[in-house]
Amino acid sequence: MVSQPSRRTVRGAIVAAAVVAAALPTAPANAQPSAADALKKYNELSEQASRLNQDHLKAQDDLKARQGELDKAKSDLTVAKQAEEALRGQVDLLTEASFGGARFNQLSALLVSNSQQDFLNRMTAINILATDNAEALKKLTDAVDAADAATRKANEATEASKKLLGEIEAKKTELAKQLDEVRAQYNQLNAATQTALRNKGDMSTILVPAGTAGKALEFALAQRGEPYVYGSNGPDSWDCSSLIQKAYAYAGVSIGRTSYAQAAAGRPVSRSEVKAGDIIVYYSSQSHVAMAVDNVRAVHASTEGVPVKIADINSIGPISVIRRIEG
Repeated sequence: MVSQPSRRTVRGAIVAAAVVAAALPTAPANAQPSAADALKKYNELSEQASRLNQDHLKAQDDLKARQGELDKAKSDLTVAKQAEEALRGQVDLLTEASFGGARFNQLSALLVSNSQQDFLNRMTAINILATDNAEALKKLTDAVDAADAATRKANEATEASKKLLGEIEAKKTELAKQLDEVRAQYNQLNAATQTALRNKGDMSTILVPAGTAGKALEFALAQRGEPYVYGSNGPDSWDCSSLIQKAYAYAGVSIGRTSYAQAAAGRPVSRSEVKAGDIIVYYSSQSHVAMAVDNVRAVHASTEGVPVKIADINSIGPISVIRRIEG
């Protein structure tokens, strides 16, 4: 049997435990991520989508290159087949003449010659015919080899094109899935965050330097406020690399369509050397690109839900490489 003092001790312990438990903070069962966490997740998903977009664009560029190789291989095959047929006809004529009674040898020339000079003339003709026959046979052999090589190249280019088409479809499917995740995450952002993302930023007039870089920057700045669309080539919506490509095309310079190609354009410069018109490529994957307005700011097509706008160069993301097209 428990004594009265013992009961008071147990009751006191229970009360004390209840007080401590009440004082401890409790997390709700369905805790919602903070606005900062939600935005961070959105940015991460957007960067992944941007990489997939650039992969998809690169695969399309590769297919175009392969198609060019295939077209050339088919053209080479046609030329080789035509040469083979023409040379085969020439060899057939010589063969028919030989087997039809024309004896191209020294004995036949001696037996039918009327004089020493006639014999020499006939021998000269025989040597010419023999040389022509040998050359025709060699050319035919070369033509057949060329046709075989062209056939192999055409078949290889065809198979490579088929493989790339499959890769493009796979990347397209993967990109569509990633975009669904990006959009779902965007819808989870609070109203204030969405409004901040949609803000067009600095729309003031900005003076640009003379020259090619200034011309390109002029074009890029003129697109401020226009929407970002994955894979878009303008003129009323852009992705990051199409904006840069079209800006330099406006300035008369041709550069690649993808951020990967742009990461190899021009020459490298350091962060401290950055000036207007320089191309700034971000992330280790080199999946995003912007154009420097000056040494502090850049204009870029960021991601879906965010218009083309100016941002601090260092705030956009970790810099991979900086390239200068002019100078």
